[in-house]
Amino acid sequence: MTQRPYHHGNLRAALVDAGLELTREGGPGALGLREATRRVGVSPNAAYRHFADRDALLGAVAARVQELMADRMALPAGSGAASSSEADEQARSRLITVGLGYIEFALEEPGWFAVAFFPAPGSAPADSPYRSPATAPPFRMLVEALDTMVTAGVLDPRARPGAEWPCWSAVHGFAELAIHGPLRGLPAAELRALAERTVAAIVTGVQT
Repeated sequence: MTQRPYHHGNLRAALVDAGLELTREGGPGALGLREATRRVGVSPNAAYRHFADRDALLGAVAARVQELMADRMALPAGSGAASSSEADEQARSRLITVGLGYIEFALEEPGWFAVAFFPAPGSAPADSPYRSPATAPPFRMLVEALDTMVTAGVLDPRARPGAEWPCWSAVHGFAELAIHGPLRGLPAAELRALAERTVAAIVTGVQT
């Protein structure tokens, strides 16, 4: 008797979910098509209907991780400026929230953080989110926060072009130091204080 072919309602989404589980546990190196399909319950060949190879799946997982990171970087609901007189402080608070949210996500989810922007060299396909960081949700949130500071009058428009890059470098560098470097193992309260100091320095720095 011929075996009935397996049909999955949304195999692509299921494989991305499996990829999220694997990379959350072990970073990008833990992701493999064979293991992802095993978790979903289909044959490895089934994955090729949706992903050309393992790197294509990694790119889809990275895009989803970026969305999760952006959620962590968002301002709480109802935190918009109540009046024009508060706009400057709200603009600064938005940049602080973005910066601390980035660091906190990295510390809470180091496996996903390793996937979000920087895979192994040469492993990113041309249409991967790794190739166009300017379209990534976390990067867009940073850009929007800086633009809001300009609109609020707390950031000189002449200082705005390119300001996202030193900001991103600072929070990413801090996260790497905290996960892999000399800040690793510090008590949570001390690490939080240092993260806040780093982000405060970013806000001050872009305004000078």
